[in-house]
Amino acid sequence: MHPIRLAVRALGATAFVALVAGSLPFGATLARAAAPLTANVPALDPSDFDLTCKACDDFYQFATGGWSKTHPLPAGRARWGGFDELAQHNRDVLHTILDDDASAATPPAGSDVQKLGSFYRACMNADAIERAGTAPIAPLLAAVGAAHDVPSLIAAVATLQGSGVDAGLPFSSRADTKDSAKQIAGLGFGGLGLPDRDYYFNEGERAEKLRAAYHDYVAAQLTNLGDEPAKAQAEATAVIALETALAKATPKRADLRDPYKTYNPTPVAQLAALAPHVPWPGFFAAYHAPSFATVNVTVPPYLTAYDAQLVATPLDVWQAYLRFHVADTYAAALPKRFEDASFDFRSGVLLGVKEQLPRWQRCTAATDAALRDPLGKAYVAAAFPPAAKRRAQELVDNLQAVLHDDIETLSWMSAPTKARAEAKLAAFTKKIAYPDTWEDYSSLQVPVDAPYAADVLDVRRWNVARVVARIGTATDRARWGMTPPTVNAYYNPSNNEIVFPAGILEPPFFNATADDAVNYGAIGAVIGHEMTHGFDDEGRQFDPHGNLSDWWTPADAAAFDKRAKCIVDEFDAFEPAPGQHGNGRLEQGEAIADLGGLTIAYKAFERTAQAKAHQPIDGYTPEQRFFLAYAQVWRSVATDGFIRQIAATNEHPWDKYRVLGTLSNMPEFQAAFHCAAGDKMVRAERCQIW
Repeated sequence: MHPIRLAVRALGATAFVALVAGSLPFGATLARAAAPLTANVPALDPSDFDLTCKACDDFYQFATGGWSKTHPLPAGRARWGGFDELAQHNRDVLHTILDDDASAATPPAGSDVQKLGSFYRACMNADAIERAGTAPIAPLLAAVGAAHDVPSLIAAVATLQGSGVDAGLPFSSRADTKDSAKQIAGLGFGGLGLPDRDYYFNEGERAEKLRAAYHDYVAAQLTNLGDEPAKAQAEATAVIALETALAKATPKRADLRDPYKTYNPTPVAQLAALAPHVPWPGFFAAYHAPSFATVNVTVPPYLTAYDAQLVATPLDVWQAYLRFHVADTYAAALPKRFEDASFDFRSGVLLGVKEQLPRWQRCTAATDAALRDPLGKAYVAAAFPPAAKRRAQELVDNLQAVLHDDIETLSWMSAPTKARAEAKLAAFTKKIAYPDTWEDYSSLQVPVDAPYAADVLDVRRWNVARVVARIGTATDRARWGMTPPTVNAYYNPSNNEIVFPAGILEPPFFNATADDAVNYGAIGAVIGHEMTHGFDDEGRQFDPHGNLSDWWTPADAAAFDKRAKCIVDEFDAFEPAPGQHGNGRLEQGEAIADLGGLTIAYKAFERTAQAKAHQPIDGYTPEQRFFLAYAQVWRSVATDGFIRQIAATNEHPWDKYRVLGTLSNMPEFQAAFHCAAGDKMVRAERCQIW
């Protein structure tokens, strides 16, 4: 499913999700804070290594094989690794906060404590969820049931979209791609229940089994809503036919990497030419949208295809489609039969997960997603003192200076482009740990005893409304795209900003007691990764102000494309699962950022006293410890289904190849481990950009 697309390039944990995350090793300011990880985590643990494998044959196995042997996949998980270990530790911090808030006697009405406690308590109350049944979503189902023609159908679509349900016609605000200082209206695309448009067309036994299971899932949710089983089966067939028609008009993910293709500002008066059956004034009025004259249509052919289905597909099929998407979207907040059906397909069939995570973990993650700043503020107070932010700022500033110097040395880039690249780098906005100004949630009400699904509905409506209200306003560049407890980081080209939430500044990424080699190989690579996103295949097309602008000379652009093609070819050849190859064109931005980020981090490390002293620790040179630390970040185990879905849908390469693909291109790695030219970890034709 694709809402209006924002070009935000995240570090990722290979899954395109923001993981709930953690605290820093600098102590805590409140008694309820969890103990920092640093005291219990060695800089490098030799038991994580597999010394039966040669470092120059398979460095991923060498550096992480011991860990994999002693860390079977935990119950309820599709993937488990360094990201997840940190996320779990830090989820415990959030759990303590939420338990305290949920048990608070009489918190002031409308306070953060009251909102957090009420939302989390409602999520945890499974009995109350069962008693409420589908009553909280009755207004959405009623809107669908009231549809009797195309205009009233579109009214239902707008109601659902405004309530967080992907009904295939998302409307929102976004930064103007060529004038990022202002927010404009945008029409996106979506409406697919399978993970990607290709799932509707892939051939082979596995693809057919997945589609059959999806058919059963659609029928199960319609049955849960009260339809007779035989009717639900027939409806499921028709729903999937409608989604398949929308999928045909949905671009492949790799095609969406071109920001010019998704920038199509269109006068509102011309929307009727693209979609003549949509009553546009009524559609926009349903959102209470500010007045605007132009809207960006992300994929015009999709909008036309959606419009065609409004008349080609019978009304009762549209109603079944919309009712299913309501149930699918709200399944986790509805009675157990809905949640179980969703888990069985989305986690079981697609990812191979056998059982649910404990409810407190699911509710902690849901509260973090719903009440971002109120919980983030409490998290920072409990686990992230000001000194930690200053230390992280120093690291970022250091890497930025090294990247500046590196640009000066590039033989393939001309002086004019170098000057513009350095200007862009200098203009980076650096967001560290948490926002300087928290967003105002005072207008969001979370009643004390409301059913959980009603709370979720209220939050989603509130979020959509405030986003739509930004149309025509100045872009608020202080706003964050991730919550402070998130184990991740990102680059946003429209803001030309690099963002490092507090949650990622903890082992295995950052360890205050570790040597420089370990920290530069881990968090240094993360920082370099996000900086390099500003100059990857997509980010390089935006100028220092975050505007889409061609600031490269033609010769330099061609030189970059040639080097990027090397990355594409390399990652196309990887095979994360039998018969499932990588998608180099989709993954190139992340692979470029991995290689560039680690290269810059290594150059920064070379400036440290440890690198200059060249003294081994525990039998490994500083250079070797740098690369071992990098590999440790990406240690993981996962189900076959998870790996396949990542390979098919995600712009992040699978974890193993973020190590093998990156290090095999670096002569510094070859030298550190004394690899011969013919070894597997040494590419005959290295890819190199930065």
